[in-house]
Amino acid sequence: MSLTADPGTISAPSETSVSARRRHYAEFYGLAPLPADFGVVLGNCQAESLRTVMDAEGRRFVRVPAVHEMTAEDAERLHEVVRSAHSVVTQPVRDDYHGLPLGTRQVAAATDGRVLTLPPVRFGGLYPFQASIRIPAFEESLPIVDYHDVRTLAATAGIPVASALPPDAVRAIGQSSLEVLRTREALTDVAVSDLFDEVTADHVRTVNHPGNAIWLPLGVRVLGVLGLGGGVTDPGRPLLNAVHAPLLPEVVDAWSLADQPRDHWIVDGAEIDDAEVRAAHTDWYASHPGLVVAAVGRLTDLLAVWRDA
Repeated sequence: MSLTADPGTISAPSETSVSARRRHYAEFYGLAPLPADFGVVLGNCQAESLRTVMDAEGRRFVRVPAVHEMTAEDAERLHEVVRSAHSVVTQPVRDDYHGLPLGTRQVAAATDGRVLTLPPVRFGGLYPFQASIRIPAFEESLPIVDYHDVRTLAATAGIPVASALPPDAVRAIGQSSLEVLRTREALTDVAVSDLFDEVTADHVRTVNHPGNAIWLPLGVRVLGVLGLGGGVTDPGRPLLNAVHAPLLPEVVDAWSLADQPRDHWIVDGAEIDDAEVRAAHTDWYASHPGLVVAAVGRLTDLLAVWRDA
């Protein structure tokens, strides 16, 4: 599967923001020397979480920008950096991604190091109402949180759906997302789906933001495949923690979670009522009817579960 860019309004960055970004990726941009021996983890926001748990003193993995943020200058620099890397761990990226030579095959051709692929991780079983999709014709992001709620989408489109799902339907959505993950991982080098054999609330914060319950064992697995020892680095903080979706009662029931249901979002530490989010999205959909039609077409299977519940 190819990565899909995160949309957003692109504006000219200030000199201060450019400088801060370059300092954040100091080794990548040559503001600090590259380690004598290092690897690279490449992909979307998930790649940085994996890099964080694998990076350690004496076992370095250099921080690089996410591929959807890379410029032509960054792509050129990436090819220079991976030339010296002992390994490149990467999510599959299509050739000429964003018109730049960032494809997995293109990056692999630039290095003599080992190239290891693993799939992007998505799991719908904890947030069965939620979808993260990108429709190229619509670049603008949803307000507050950039995730579609099929209940809100269905109401806008006039499609009758249930207000809640039975636990078996929640588990079915989870299994469906794991089937997709297994299909993707069959084309890569590292398996991930079995890490969901037992589900906890820490497995994913949103459908596409896994938590430490994934990153720590996955880091152990990737290091083992690379033949690198020493154990993973526990960051001492939750990874991909900026956004937490509501946790429905039927989800807690379906997976026998130890957590209490939560009817609000948590965004950068602040609680936001789900009703506020859904109202903002309803207004936004009203001014973007073409996207509603396209999104309904993309989410047919998920809508069918809610319609038939």
